[in-house]
Amino acid sequence: MSADLPPGSVPWLHDLARWVGTWLFLPVYQVRVHHRDRIPATGAVVLVANHSAFVDGPLLFGLLGRRAVFLTKQEMFSGVIGWWLPRIGQLAVRRGEPDRRALTTALDVLRAGGLIGVFPEGTRGAGEVAAAQHGAAWLARTSGAEVLPVVCRGTRRPDGSGRRWRPKVDVLVGEPLTVATGGGRAGLATATETVRAELAGMVRELDDVRSRT
Repeated sequence: MSADLPPGSVPWLHDLARWVGTWLFLPVYQVRVHHRDRIPATGAVVLVANHSAFVDGPLLFGLLGRRAVFLTKQEMFSGVIGWWLPRIGQLAVRRGEPDRRALTTALDVLRAGGLIGVFPEGTRGAGEVAAAQHGAAWLARTSGAEVLPVVCRGTRRPDGSGRRWRPKVDVLVGEPLTVATGGGRAGLATATETVRAELAGMVRELDDVRSRT
């Protein structure tokens, strides 16, 4: 077992899945990554991203260039996928309620210098950043990890549209953020709002870029 992956993970399976993820979506999408150089190569990182389609998580998993552990909704851990996900180091989390076990495990990964991926919106929806949950900010404040905001646009097929042929998908990597430690509940709320506002601004920025290209 590797310290930057949760207990029960199989490191070589994780690395194989990540390698597959680097090319898996190339036949399906035209992926353009903006500011990939902003992804820290090492060290504790809490990645926060918007979520507009199921494919967002697997897409980011493959393009980060380092091991990544995503908090994934509990409902995904069934059947064949449910067997696979924990073995490649992904963490099941219950939606709509604090999940101490998942957060504690994620904290251990961060303290070992790993990367935890969180979709603060909690559900897929339209991809707009409406209200970030406290989990990402809590993990960053408690572990001292940097927060890496990332937004993805183009994976969700617009309502009423037909089948698309290799649509353009854009991924924008933001500047790493540092959230203040301490401050109790008020400090946590401030950190959460900082993350939410950054993601919302990046969604607008990326939509503007896409409208001009």
